[in-house]
Amino acid sequence: MKQAFRQVLSDSLSAILFLVVYAVTGSLFAAAGIAVAVGLVQLARLRLTRRGIEPMQWMSLGLVIVLGSATMLTQNPRFMMIKPTIVHFSVATVMLRRGWMIRYLPEIVLRNLPEPTIVAAGYAWAGLLAALGLANLFIALRFDFTTWAWFISVGSVGTKLAAFGLQYGVFRTILRQRIAQAAM
Repeated sequence: MKQAFRQVLSDSLSAILFLVVYAVTGSLFAAAGIAVAVGLVQLARLRLTRRGIEPMQWMSLGLVIVLGSATMLTQNPRFMMIKPTIVHFSVATVMLRRGWMIRYLPEIVLRNLPEPTIVAAGYAWAGLLAALGLANLFIALRFDFTTWAWFISVGSVGTKLAAFGLQYGVFRTILRQRIAQAAM
């Protein structure tokens, strides 16, 4: 669970710092510059620790650089505001692969949870991320920066954490029932 929280924070870090810097300074240039710098530092850290860099991480860095540069050049925050939509849609597409979640679960879960349950949870995550991507796009294009900031930092992250907690609770309940039945 701790690793999942770290991953959500890492994935959202450039957007969160973009929000904070823009809210504090009012400077799109500084906010977008920080977002780009954070993306580069995260990638450098992965390289220095010799961890593999996933294609999604390359894509995220590319988006931060391209959209951050567009934000700085045009002085329009909407470029950075649509980045989460592109990321959510991309991740949702990957999550449509049947059984993607299986490799992330501990052995005890794999032995005791029916595979269709795990597959359904994976599809539910894909649906959730697609819905968050659509919501972000709508809010980024129709509302002001403050509304978007609240959505992306509280609404989007909070929804993912709540979904993770719900999945954890459901999986744990099923797991306990299966283990108790096997002990009889």
